[in-house]
Amino acid sequence: MPLVDVVFYKDDDGSVQMVDWLRSLSAKQRTKCIALIRHLHNFGHELRRPYADYLRDGIYELRIGVRGVNYRVLYFFYGQSAVVLSHGLTKERVVPPIDIDRAVHRKRKFEQDPQARTFLWEGSSWTKES
Repeated sequence: MPLVDVVFYKDDDGSVQMVDWLRSLSAKQRTKCIALIRHLHNFGHELRRPYADYLRDGIYELRIGVRGVNYRVLYFFYGQSAVVLSHGLTKERVVPPIDIDRAVHRKRKFEQDPQARTFLWEGSSWTKES
């Protein structure tokens, strides 16, 4: 199974909404999300339901459930060896189209200048327990 690099999308102002969202979660929620991100790191393009699903326009979702609440991490692939985490959200019935549109927009911007849009979360390791 090929490993993929996990990077976070960085906005124009330098903010990283995915990291901010993870930090806003409880310890239990964050731990479960990070476990699924680690799973994505390990399985990359091969990750399927129930852990991940394709939405549209090159955008995928990580599917996380904690005590009956559904969390989603929207992401896209950059080539064969990297996955870019766009942002996270709490899902009700479906992922709102505006969130998918936001991820599509970020994908396009990332493809134009990957280096400027990449954030590596210091101290994170997707290959071992954090």
